[in-house]
Amino acid sequence: MTSAVPLNVGIARTAGSGPRTGAKRVLLAEPRGYCAGVDRAVETVEKALDKHGAPIYVRKEIVHNRHVVETLTEQGVVFVDETDEVPEGALLVFSAHGVSPAVHTAAAERNLRTIDATCPLVTKVHQEAKRFARDDYDILLIGHEGHEEVEGTAGEAPDHVQLVDGPDSVDDVTVRDESKVIWLSQTTLSVDETMQTVARLRERFPSLQDPPSDDICYATQNRQVAVKAMAPECDLVIVVGSRNSSNSVRLVEVALGAGAKASYLVDYAREVDLAWLEGVHTVGITSGASVPEILVRGVVDLLAEHGFADVQSVTTANETLVFALPRELRAARRSG
Repeated sequence: MTSAVPLNVGIARTAGSGPRTGAKRVLLAEPRGYCAGVDRAVETVEKALDKHGAPIYVRKEIVHNRHVVETLTEQGVVFVDETDEVPEGALLVFSAHGVSPAVHTAAAERNLRTIDATCPLVTKVHQEAKRFARDDYDILLIGHEGHEEVEGTAGEAPDHVQLVDGPDSVDDVTVRDESKVIWLSQTTLSVDETMQTVARLRERFPSLQDPPSDDICYATQNRQVAVKAMAPECDLVIVVGSRNSSNSVRLVEVALGAGAKASYLVDYAREVDLAWLEGVHTVGITSGASVPEILVRGVVDLLAEHGFADVQSVTTANETLVFALPRELRAARRSG
């Protein structure tokens, strides 16, 4: 489902275009929008609706995007906070962010039929947490307190995991044995801030081990790299995404850190304040990994109405990864 993007590092200018004095243009980051894990999670819910009919239940938001949640709600999806809100025997889908073993147990106790839409890259972090807990390591989980993904990962080994919410919280960390400490991370963090946290942790714990593979997902990294490539040329960067989307919020921070003069997060084109465009010649646009492309197109169209009709791509990566649907629905994809 994830479409391939031609690899073309840099700014692809349209014929005769360029940063002319006074010219208005849009730089459109590629890759942007849906990642393979989000694509899989949303399709999981859509296929479950096709196969089982409404209502189906989803624990938390299937992905952190307002438009996606509202659209699925209109189709008969019921979003709940916990399993005890789901009628016994009903169908429950676990979101892309993953859940702890305790949630699986609670669902089984209510005889719920479940489909797990956890992103495979999040599942990988869960497996790492279980593995290092078995080996009796102290696991320092870098992430944001209260985020569903962090709660799910920590729940795999609650006696071994400590949350490290940014560099400023490093001083509060305590471990049992400094020779058996490893860090893992939430998949949707800022790469730069995560490495700052790791550097601070390593100052305190020189023997700190790295995870066996990078935990921050490829899509999060790719979207941040694309923003960094275009931000120095931008008077304004508009990030399309919801405020509870960690990777979308990080894109605003990355844009500002990479040289954009201003950056804002919007769910919809109608949230763009036209005052932001005053004196602006170059607007960068990107979107978080849970954002459908139709929302980006809405912003592009709005800007075109206000003189920003010259659209140029900034392409820094080629994404072709596709994840298989959960086994309960794979026949539905093949026949769909």
